[in-house]
Order: sequence, then structure tokens, then C-alpha cells
Amino acid sequence: VQLQASGGGLVQVGGSLRLSCVASGSVRDYYAIGWFRQAPGKEREAVSCIGMYDGVIYYADSVKGRSTISKDNAKNTVALQMSRLEPEDTAVYYCTASRTWGRLCQSQDEWGQGTQVTVSS
Repeated sequence: VQLQASGGGLVQVGGSLRLSCVASGSVRDYYAIGWFRQAPGKEREAVSCIGMYDGVIYYADSVKGRSTISKDNAKNTVALQMSRLEPEDTAVYYCTASRTWGRLCQSQDEWGQGTQVTVSS
């Protein structure tokens, strides 16, 4: 599967943005699509993932309550709406896909290119 992420950019503290991931290829082989991020000097971490067949959702505590992940199976698209952005949200965000059923944001099998999100104070 190929994953194309878009929607990153520069946003002010408290602002919002929407990341989009379009999957192509053997999408049906994958259970979940999600988002990970990596900030400078930090390890990569899970942000949010969604099961494409059952709609089960995972959010990291750091974004819970101010982020919404959604899917459009017809378009093989997953979007992540983030609001009340904080400088700590600054990172490269990666779209990912996993074949592992029922385990969201655990092992990821495919990674797309990253999109930079910068939150300025």
C-alpha cells in the first residue's frame, strides 16, 4: 500500500489543522490506518489510529479531547483534525498502515512520507 499524507503547515498556538492520508494499492490487506509523529530529538510516537473495518479508534493521551480521526472507506482516506494546537505538537507527522487486526497503533507495517506540522507561539 502507498500512503500519501498532506495538510501539514505552520499554525499558531491554539489553532487547528487537518491532516489527510490517502491510501492506494492493496488497501484491503490492512486493518488500520493512523498517524504517528516525531518531534526533534524525540522518539516517534503514536497519535491516533482507526480500524478501517470496525471503526475502532485510538487516541494518544496527549491529543485526546482535541483531535478527531475519521475515515472514508470509499476514498481510502483517513483524516486527522487537530485543534487547540500546542508547541508540543510540532513534529513530522507520518501516515501509517497496519495489518494487525484489533491492535491499534501498535506495530505498523507501512509508513508514508511525513508532513511537517509547526506550531508557533
